[in-house]
Amino acid sequence: MSNSLLYQMAKPFLFKMDPEAAHHLIIDGMGTAAKIPGMPSILSAVWGTKSSPELAVDLFGLHFNHPIGLAAGLDKNAKAVTGLSRVGLSFMEVGTVTPKGQVGNDQPRLFRLPPDEALINRMGFNNDGADAMSERLSKLRGRRIPLAVNIGKNKLTSNEDAADDYRACVRTLFPYGDFFVVNISSPNTPDLRALQHGDELRNLLDAVRDEMQKQAERHGEMPKPILVKIAPDNTEEQLAYMAEAIQLSGMSGIIATNTTIGRDGLTHKNAGEAGGLSGRPLANKSTEIVRSLYKITQGKLPIIGSGGIFTAEDAYEKIRAGASLVEVYTAMIYKGPSLLKEIHGGLLRLLKQDGFSRITQAVGADHR
Repeated sequence: MSNSLLYQMAKPFLFKMDPEAAHHLIIDGMGTAAKIPGMPSILSAVWGTKSSPELAVDLFGLHFNHPIGLAAGLDKNAKAVTGLSRVGLSFMEVGTVTPKGQVGNDQPRLFRLPPDEALINRMGFNNDGADAMSERLSKLRGRRIPLAVNIGKNKLTSNEDAADDYRACVRTLFPYGDFFVVNISSPNTPDLRALQHGDELRNLLDAVRDEMQKQAERHGEMPKPILVKIAPDNTEEQLAYMAEAIQLSGMSGIIATNTTIGRDGLTHKNAGEAGGLSGRPLANKSTEIVRSLYKITQGKLPIIGSGGIFTAEDAYEKIRAGASLVEVYTAMIYKGPSLLKEIHGGLLRLLKQDGFSRITQAVGADHR
Protein backbone atom coordinates (compact mmCIF):
# COMPACT_ATOMS: atom_id res chain seq x y z
CA MET A 1 0.00 0.00 0.00
CA SER A 2 1.45 3.39 -0.95
CA ASN A 3 2.14 5.86 1.83
CA SER A 4 -0.15 8.47 0.28
CA LEU A 5 -2.99 5.94 0.12
CA LEU A 6 -2.74 5.34 3.88
CA TYR A 7 -3.54 8.96 4.62
CA GLN A 8 -6.15 9.24 1.86
CA MET A 9 -8.03 6.34 3.49
CA ALA A 10 -7.96 8.02 6.91
CA LYS A 11 -8.75 11.51 5.61
CA PRO A 12 -12.56 11.18 5.08
CA PHE A 13 -12.88 9.95 8.67
CA LEU A 14 -10.67 12.77 9.98
CA PHE A 15 -12.47 15.40 7.91
CA LYS A 16 -15.84 14.30 9.34
CA MET A 17 -14.52 15.13 12.81
CA ASP A 18 -14.32 18.58 14.34
CA PRO A 19 -11.02 20.02 12.99
CA GLU A 20 -9.53 20.56 16.43
CA ALA A 21 -10.51 17.09 17.64
CA ALA A 22 -8.91 15.58 14.52
CA HIS A 23 -5.79 17.65 15.16
CA HIS A 24 -5.48 16.32 18.73
CA LEU A 25 -6.14 12.76 17.56
CA ILE A 26 -3.24 12.93 15.09
CA ILE A 27 -0.74 14.68 17.39
CA ASP A 28 -1.58 12.58 20.45
CA GLY A 29 -1.63 9.45 18.27
CA MET A 30 1.80 10.32 16.85
CA GLY A 31 3.09 10.90 20.36
CA THR A 32 1.76 7.55 21.60
CA ALA A 33 2.83 5.59 18.52
CA ALA A 34 6.41 6.83 18.80
CA LYS A 35 6.64 5.25 22.29
CA ILE A 36 5.93 1.76 20.89
CA PRO A 37 9.21 -0.12 20.36
CA GLY A 38 10.10 -0.27 16.68
CA MET A 39 7.38 2.20 15.64
CA PRO A 40 9.73 5.14 14.88
CA SER A 41 11.63 2.88 12.45
CA ILE A 42 8.35 1.90 10.79
CA LEU A 43 7.41 5.58 10.40
CA SER A 44 10.82 6.19 8.80
CA ALA A 45 10.38 3.23 6.45
CA VAL A 46 6.93 4.36 5.32
CA TRP A 47 7.37 8.14 5.14
CA GLY A 48 11.05 9.00 5.56
CA THR A 49 12.92 10.81 2.78
CA LYS A 50 16.26 9.59 1.48
CA SER A 51 19.31 11.71 2.11
CA SER A 52 20.22 13.59 -1.09
CA PRO A 53 23.40 15.68 -0.88
CA GLU A 54 22.04 17.97 -3.64
CA LEU A 55 19.24 19.10 -1.32
CA ALA A 56 21.30 19.53 1.86
CA VAL A 57 21.45 22.99 3.44
CA ASP A 58 23.91 24.17 6.10
CA LEU A 59 22.58 27.23 7.85
CA PHE A 60 22.69 28.79 11.35
CA GLY A 61 25.48 26.33 12.16
CA LEU A 62 22.99 23.47 11.68
CA HIS A 63 22.69 20.77 9.03
CA PHE A 64 19.40 20.25 7.21
CA ASN A 65 19.06 17.12 5.01
CA HIS A 66 16.78 19.05 2.65
CA PRO A 67 14.96 22.39 2.81
CA ILE A 68 11.49 21.24 3.97
CA GLY A 69 10.48 21.65 7.61
CA LEU A 70 7.28 21.90 9.64
CA ALA A 71 5.87 25.27 10.69
CA ALA A 72 4.79 26.01 14.25
CA GLY A 73 1.21 25.32 15.30
CA LEU A 74 0.88 21.63 14.50
CA ASP A 75 2.78 20.39 17.54
CA LYS A 76 2.12 23.22 19.98
CA ASN A 77 3.20 21.31 23.07
CA ALA A 78 6.04 19.18 21.69
CA LYS A 79 4.00 15.99 22.15
CA ALA A 80 4.89 14.38 18.82
CA VAL A 81 8.52 15.37 18.20
CA THR A 82 9.82 11.81 17.92
CA GLY A 83 7.09 10.72 15.50
CA LEU A 84 7.18 13.88 13.38
CA SER A 85 10.95 13.73 13.10
CA ARG A 86 10.54 10.36 11.32
CA VAL A 87 8.08 11.27 8.56
CA GLY A 88 10.51 12.97 6.18
CA LEU A 89 10.86 16.50 7.61
CA SER A 90 14.33 18.06 7.76
CA PHE A 91 13.49 20.25 10.78
CA MET A 92 10.42 21.20 12.80
CA GLU A 93 9.08 23.96 15.00
CA VAL A 94 7.21 23.32 18.23
CA GLY A 95 4.93 25.93 19.81
CA THR A 96 3.96 28.68 19.89
CA VAL A 97 4.70 28.34 23.60
CA THR A 98 4.07 31.02 26.24
CA PRO A 99 5.56 31.24 29.76
CA LYS A 100 2.31 30.21 31.44
CA GLY A 101 -0.11 27.68 30.01
CA GLN A 102 -3.30 29.23 28.62
CA VAL A 103 -6.52 27.88 27.14
CA GLY A 104 -6.59 30.19 24.12
CA ASN A 105 -9.75 31.52 22.51
CA ASP A 106 -13.24 30.01 22.73
CA GLN A 107 -14.07 27.03 20.54
CA PRO A 108 -14.81 26.53 17.71
CA ARG A 109 -11.60 28.24 16.61
CA LEU A 110 -10.26 26.09 13.76
CA PHE A 111 -12.05 25.89 10.41
CA ARG A 112 -11.41 23.95 7.22
CA LEU A 113 -12.08 25.44 3.78
CA PRO A 114 -11.63 22.31 1.59
CA PRO A 115 -12.34 23.80 -1.87
CA ASP A 116 -9.80 26.54 -1.10
CA GLU A 117 -7.33 24.08 0.46
CA ALA A 118 -7.11 26.46 3.39
CA LEU A 119 -7.57 26.69 7.14
CA ILE A 120 -8.66 29.57 9.34
CA ASN A 121 -7.60 29.49 12.97
CA ARG A 122 -8.07 31.79 15.90
CA MET A 123 -6.55 29.45 18.47
CA GLY A 124 -4.95 32.25 20.50
CA PHE A 125 -1.70 30.55 21.56
CA ASN A 126 -3.41 27.72 23.44
CA ASN A 127 -0.59 25.68 24.99
CA ASP A 128 0.53 23.97 28.21
CA GLY A 129 3.22 26.54 28.98
CA ALA A 130 7.02 26.58 28.88
CA ASP A 131 7.58 24.36 31.95
CA ALA A 132 5.43 21.56 30.53
CA MET A 133 7.23 21.77 27.18
CA SER A 134 10.60 21.76 28.94
CA GLU A 135 9.64 18.62 30.83
CA ARG A 136 8.58 16.84 27.62
CA LEU A 137 11.64 17.84 25.64
CA SER A 138 13.97 16.88 28.51
CA LYS A 139 12.83 13.26 28.10
CA LEU A 140 13.73 13.04 24.42
CA ARG A 141 16.89 11.13 23.67
CA GLY A 142 18.84 12.63 20.80
CA ARG A 143 17.20 14.72 18.11
CA ARG A 144 17.18 13.34 14.59
CA ILE A 145 16.41 16.73 13.03
CA PRO A 146 16.97 20.34 14.17
CA LEU A 147 14.21 21.53 16.50
CA ALA A 148 13.04 25.13 16.68
CA VAL A 149 11.12 26.49 19.66
CA ASN A 150 8.57 29.14 18.65
CA ILE A 151 7.95 31.57 21.53
CA GLY A 152 5.19 34.09 22.25
CA LYS A 153 3.66 36.16 25.01
CA ASN A 154 0.70 35.35 27.21
CA LYS A 155 -2.58 37.00 26.28
CA LEU A 156 -2.80 38.94 29.54
CA THR A 157 0.76 40.30 29.28
CA SER A 158 0.81 43.89 28.04
CA ASN A 159 3.04 44.84 25.11
CA GLU A 160 5.12 46.93 27.56
CA ASP A 161 5.94 43.72 29.46
CA ALA A 162 6.10 41.43 26.43
CA ALA A 163 9.90 41.19 26.51
CA ASP A 164 9.70 39.52 29.95
CA ASP A 165 7.55 36.73 28.50
CA TYR A 166 9.90 36.09 25.58
CA ARG A 167 12.86 36.12 28.00
CA ALA A 168 11.10 33.60 30.26
CA CYS A 169 10.58 31.21 27.33
CA VAL A 170 14.25 31.42 26.32
CA ARG A 171 15.29 30.89 29.94
CA THR A 172 13.15 27.77 30.38
CA LEU A 173 13.68 26.20 26.98
CA PHE A 174 17.26 27.18 26.08
CA PRO A 175 18.67 23.63 26.44
CA TYR A 176 16.09 22.08 24.11
CA GLY A 177 15.89 24.31 21.04
CA ASP A 178 18.46 24.17 18.25
CA PHE A 179 17.11 27.57 17.27
CA PHE A 180 14.37 29.89 18.50
CA VAL A 181 11.62 31.76 16.68
CA VAL A 182 10.14 35.00 18.04
CA ASN A 183 6.46 35.03 17.07
CA ILE A 184 5.18 38.59 16.85
CA SER A 185 2.82 37.97 13.99
CA SER A 186 -0.11 35.82 15.07
CA PRO A 187 -3.34 37.75 14.42
CA ASN A 188 -5.07 35.99 17.33
CA THR A 189 -3.40 37.60 20.35
CA PRO A 190 -4.68 41.16 20.85
CA ASP A 191 -2.12 43.83 19.77
CA LEU A 192 0.63 41.25 19.23
CA ARG A 193 1.30 42.44 15.68
CA ALA A 194 2.02 45.94 17.00
CA LEU A 195 5.30 44.47 18.29
CA GLN A 196 6.46 44.21 14.66
CA HIS A 197 6.88 47.95 14.32
CA GLY A 198 8.69 50.98 15.72
CA ASP A 199 10.90 50.91 18.78
CA GLU A 200 8.83 48.08 20.22
CA LEU A 201 10.43 45.69 17.74
CA ARG A 202 14.01 46.78 18.46
CA ASN A 203 13.50 46.70 22.22
CA LEU A 204 11.91 43.26 22.12
CA LEU A 205 14.59 41.73 19.90
CA ASP A 206 17.39 43.28 21.94
CA ALA A 207 15.86 41.76 25.09
CA VAL A 208 15.57 38.31 23.50
CA ARG A 209 19.16 38.48 22.27
CA ASP A 210 20.35 39.59 25.70
CA GLU A 211 18.55 36.67 27.37
CA MET A 212 19.99 34.26 24.80
CA GLN A 213 23.49 35.53 25.64
CA LYS A 214 22.85 35.07 29.37
CA GLN A 215 21.55 31.53 28.96
CA ALA A 216 24.42 30.56 26.68
CA GLU A 217 26.90 31.70 29.34
CA ARG A 218 24.96 29.95 32.07
CA HIS A 219 24.94 26.65 30.18
CA GLY A 220 28.48 27.02 28.85
CA GLU A 221 27.25 26.89 25.26
CA MET A 222 27.15 29.14 22.21
CA PRO A 223 24.04 31.35 21.85
CA LYS A 224 21.36 29.64 19.76
CA PRO A 225 20.20 31.29 16.51
CA ILE A 226 17.07 33.47 16.80
CA LEU A 227 14.66 34.06 13.92
CA VAL A 228 11.70 36.40 13.74
CA LYS A 229 8.37 35.33 12.27
CA ILE A 230 6.54 38.13 10.50
CA ALA A 231 3.05 38.64 9.09
CA PRO A 232 2.23 38.75 5.38
CA ASP A 233 0.06 41.83 5.90
CA ASN A 234 2.83 44.44 5.82
CA THR A 235 3.56 47.23 3.35
CA GLU A 236 6.93 47.48 1.56
CA GLU A 237 7.83 50.36 3.86
CA GLN A 238 7.01 48.33 7.00
CA LEU A 239 8.99 45.39 5.62
CA ALA A 240 12.04 47.57 5.03
CA TYR A 241 11.87 48.90 8.57
CA MET A 242 11.39 45.43 10.06
CA ALA A 243 14.25 43.96 8.05
CA GLU A 244 16.54 46.74 9.25
CA ALA A 245 15.54 46.29 12.89
CA ILE A 246 15.94 42.51 12.64
CA GLN A 247 19.40 42.87 11.13
CA LEU A 248 20.53 45.54 13.63
CA SER A 249 19.39 43.36 16.52
CA GLY A 250 21.70 40.59 15.34
CA MET A 251 18.94 38.10 14.58
CA SER A 252 19.87 35.05 12.47
CA GLY A 253 16.99 35.21 10.01
CA ILE A 254 13.32 35.79 9.21
CA ILE A 255 10.39 33.41 8.76
CA ALA A 256 8.04 34.75 6.11
CA THR A 257 5.20 34.41 6.80
CA ASN A 258 2.58 33.76 9.41
CA THR A 259 -1.13 33.53 8.52
CA THR A 260 -2.97 36.38 6.81
CA ILE A 261 -6.04 38.36 7.83
CA GLY A 262 -6.79 38.81 4.09
CA ARG A 263 -9.63 36.83 2.53
CA ASP A 264 -9.09 37.25 -1.22
CA GLY A 265 -10.53 34.67 -3.60
CA LEU A 266 -12.08 32.30 -1.05
CA THR A 267 -15.16 30.28 -2.00
CA HIS A 268 -16.03 28.32 1.16
CA LYS A 269 -18.66 29.50 3.63
CA ASN A 270 -16.09 29.53 6.46
CA ALA A 271 -14.34 32.45 4.73
CA GLY A 272 -16.23 34.81 7.05
CA GLU A 273 -14.66 33.37 10.21
CA ALA A 274 -12.25 35.61 12.13
CA GLY A 275 -8.64 34.47 12.48
CA GLY A 276 -5.53 33.80 10.44
CA LEU A 277 -5.83 32.18 7.03
CA SER A 278 -3.26 29.58 5.97
CA GLY A 279 -2.94 27.26 2.99
CA ARG A 280 -3.02 27.65 -0.75
CA PRO A 281 -4.52 31.18 -0.86
CA LEU A 282 -1.46 32.42 1.04
CA ALA A 283 1.10 31.02 -1.44
CA ASN A 284 1.65 34.02 -3.70
CA LYS A 285 1.40 36.59 -0.94
CA SER A 286 4.06 34.91 1.20
CA THR A 287 6.32 34.33 -1.81
CA GLU A 288 6.16 38.04 -2.66
CA ILE A 289 7.16 38.89 0.93
CA VAL A 290 10.13 36.49 0.61
CA ARG A 291 11.06 38.20 -2.66
CA SER A 292 10.86 41.70 -1.15
CA LEU A 293 12.86 40.73 1.94
CA TYR A 294 15.59 39.11 -0.13
CA LYS A 295 15.86 42.28 -2.20
CA ILE A 296 15.79 44.60 0.84
CA THR A 297 18.49 42.61 2.67
CA GLN A 298 20.47 41.90 -0.54
CA GLY A 299 20.27 38.21 0.29
CA LYS A 300 22.34 38.66 3.45
CA LEU A 301 19.69 37.61 5.96
CA PRO A 302 18.53 33.98 5.67
CA ILE A 303 14.80 33.57 5.04
CA ILE A 304 12.56 30.58 5.76
CA GLY A 305 9.60 30.69 3.39
CA SER A 306 6.26 29.57 4.79
CA GLY A 307 2.73 29.79 3.44
CA GLY A 308 0.71 27.78 0.95
CA ILE A 309 3.32 25.18 -0.05
CA PHE A 310 1.48 22.19 -1.53
CA THR A 311 3.87 21.04 -4.29
CA ALA A 312 7.56 20.94 -5.15
CA GLU A 313 6.90 23.84 -7.53
CA ASP A 314 5.48 25.94 -4.67
CA ALA A 315 8.56 25.23 -2.55
CA TYR A 316 10.95 25.88 -5.43
CA GLU A 317 9.25 29.19 -6.23
CA LYS A 318 9.93 30.39 -2.67
CA ILE A 319 13.52 29.17 -2.88
CA ARG A 320 14.14 30.97 -6.18
CA ALA A 321 12.52 34.08 -4.64
CA GLY A 322 15.08 33.97 -1.82
CA ALA A 323 14.15 31.35 0.81
CA SER A 324 16.98 29.08 2.05
CA LEU A 325 14.51 26.74 3.77
CA VAL A 326 10.73 26.32 3.55
CA GLU A 327 7.98 25.15 5.90
CA VAL A 328 4.73 23.26 5.37
CA TYR A 329 1.69 23.04 7.61
CA THR A 330 -1.76 23.24 6.01
CA ALA A 331 -0.76 20.94 3.12
CA MET A 332 0.12 18.27 5.71
CA ILE A 333 -3.52 18.38 6.85
CA TYR A 334 -4.85 18.07 3.29
CA LYS A 335 -2.28 15.70 1.80
CA GLY A 336 -0.68 13.85 4.72
CA PRO A 337 3.01 13.13 5.28
CA SER A 338 3.53 11.67 1.77
CA LEU A 339 3.68 15.35 0.75
CA LEU A 340 7.30 15.45 1.96
CA LYS A 341 8.55 12.67 -0.32
CA GLU A 342 6.66 14.27 -3.19
CA ILE A 343 8.28 17.69 -2.65
CA HIS A 344 11.69 16.08 -2.08
CA GLY A 345 11.55 14.22 -5.40
CA GLY A 346 10.13 17.23 -7.21
CA LEU A 347 12.91 19.53 -5.99
CA LEU A 348 15.56 17.14 -7.32
CA ARG A 349 13.80 17.21 -10.70
CA LEU A 350 13.47 21.02 -10.75
CA LEU A 351 17.12 21.52 -9.82
CA LYS A 352 18.24 19.31 -12.67
CA GLN A 353 15.90 21.13 -15.04
CA ASP A 354 17.52 24.47 -14.14
CA GLY A 355 21.04 23.07 -14.36
CA PHE A 356 21.81 23.46 -10.64
CA SER A 357 23.81 20.79 -8.82
CA ARG A 358 22.75 21.94 -5.33
CA ILE A 359 19.61 23.52 -3.90
CA THR A 360 21.68 26.33 -2.34
CA GLN A 361 22.49 27.56 -5.87
CA ALA A 362 18.78 28.11 -6.51
CA VAL A 363 18.30 30.38 -3.48
CA GLY A 364 17.45 33.86 -4.82
CA ALA A 365 18.00 32.76 -8.44
CA ASP A 366 15.12 35.00 -9.58
CA HIS A 367 17.10 38.07 -8.52
CA ARG A 368 20.15 37.28 -10.67
